[in-house]
Amino acid sequence: MTSVEDRGWWASKTEYILVVAGNMVGLGNVWRFPYLCYKNGGGAFLVPYCLFAAVVGIPLFLLESAMGQYTQEGCVTCWKKLLPLAKGIGYGQLVLRLYDFSYVIVQVWTLVYLFFSFTPQLPWASCDHAWNSANCVSLSSPNVSVNQTTSINNTNTTSASLEFWERRVLGMSGGIEELGSVRWELALALLFCWVCCYFSIWKGIRSTGKVVYFTATFPYAMLLILLIRGVTLPGAWDGIRYYLYPDFKHLVNLEVWIEAGSQICFSYSLASGLLIVLSSHNEYKNNCYKDCFWLCLLNSGTSFFAGFVIFSLLGFMAQKQRVTVDKVAESGPGLSFIVYSEATAMMPLPQFWSVCFFLMVFFLSVDTHFVTVECFITSLTDLFPRHLRGPGRYEVFLFLVCLFVFLIQLTLVTEGGIYVFLLIDYYGCTRAYHYFMILSESVALAWCFGSDQIMNSIEDMTGHRPSIFFHVCWKYILPVLSLTSFILYLVGYTHLKINDWYVYPDWAYTLGWAMTLSSILIGPLWAAGQCDGPSFVVLLQIEPGRREKRERKGRPLN
Repeated sequence: MTSVEDRGWWASKTEYILVVAGNMVGLGNVWRFPYLCYKNGGGAFLVPYCLFAAVVGIPLFLLESAMGQYTQEGCVTCWKKLLPLAKGIGYGQLVLRLYDFSYVIVQVWTLVYLFFSFTPQLPWASCDHAWNSANCVSLSSPNVSVNQTTSINNTNTTSASLEFWERRVLGMSGGIEELGSVRWELALALLFCWVCCYFSIWKGIRSTGKVVYFTATFPYAMLLILLIRGVTLPGAWDGIRYYLYPDFKHLVNLEVWIEAGSQICFSYSLASGLLIVLSSHNEYKNNCYKDCFWLCLLNSGTSFFAGFVIFSLLGFMAQKQRVTVDKVAESGPGLSFIVYSEATAMMPLPQFWSVCFFLMVFFLSVDTHFVTVECFITSLTDLFPRHLRGPGRYEVFLFLVCLFVFLIQLTLVTEGGIYVFLLIDYYGCTRAYHYFMILSESVALAWCFGSDQIMNSIEDMTGHRPSIFFHVCWKYILPVLSLTSFILYLVGYTHLKINDWYVYPDWAYTLGWAMTLSSILIGPLWAAGQCDGPSFVVLLQIEPGRREKRERKGRPLN
């Protein structure tokens, strides 16, 4: 059987830090956190956010990192060495990875905008194109009147940036029932993204670790450039004031606390299996305890920093349109592809700032994408090492996976593709999955495997015994919070709608719930299937002598 060492190690500590940071620091830091902060009390939102980071984010990050480093296996096979009864959790995480692949579409849209950013006039800046309707209004035009900027929110008038997004880029159909034809430019961009992904990870962590030196650091350079430009624009500080002004009355709203918890889960990549896989390539004696604090601080700090970039531009845009900031603030794809693109069109040298912004968005999304694919492939090769880890076999297997997923994802670049993507985003990558998986992981590890054993393992690896605070979080706080959040999600569940006017057909909602249950139920079903075995709970320790073997053959991380 292929030995554990054949999986490979990170060439340096820097590579590991950059890969994890590149995966964690993504679009959620730019287009979700600033909006949540503004919507839920500004600076007051940092209270629940920091609290959940302390009692959920950091403890669970440490737990999953320690799992991977201790077992040095992927998100499925690691359970065979910890708690075979819970192996279904790993299979559920594999299913989630398949749904996460759909976020490649963000790269596709970004490439289209990046291409048009090099044109003499930004196409979303005017209404002089074939795709524009009679109701189009160009808000970036210096001749736009006060009445025009005011009426756009009160009539059927639409902005040039919105029409470019819906009519030119998406070719948006009337619903998921009307998929329509494939948009060839989106299909080519999708192919390019998968080719880049393949060559970024085709040699496993040897190539992944080298690529991230650029892809993980470049977005920070762009954020800094955009911040310097943003704060010098008129109205910028009005936007920043909206972003940070504390309104503590929001703290009595339960939804604010739920939003804070879900943001921590998404931005820290918790309960997804990614941290397990990435840390499994560390040496046994790596100080994952210290890494945990620095990486979580980096992620949250980036989110907070990005808010200044986003809201300085929104403040500028609000002043140009003669409206308040809340009229232009938005979250998700609408922020990047409608609001922010419109803001760049209003600035001097619009092409330059548009290129900077969409390059940043591209590299934020590309890191997350290829790391997600890498972790999926690594977990499968750990399941079938003899068949998939031999010379040349990894590359062929990776190629087949990329090709198969590309063909499936052609549905995302059809005229109805946006409806498919939003359905996968809402149901396949739902909050319910994260809440249930956190509950499952904490119960399986803290109660069945034993939190004391986890503490001993971390101490053996790092030389530092975690505080009793982590023991309390793993064993009591995480199960209670995740179970409560899961119940509240089910109670408050509402069907997915788009702009409050499009309601999906019943078969689409059924498909959506099938996606949700496919990742959630596999854990309980696996456990139920093991109940008739000779041992209900098996705690398999790493066999004696294996640690010493790792220490002899492994190289210390610098």
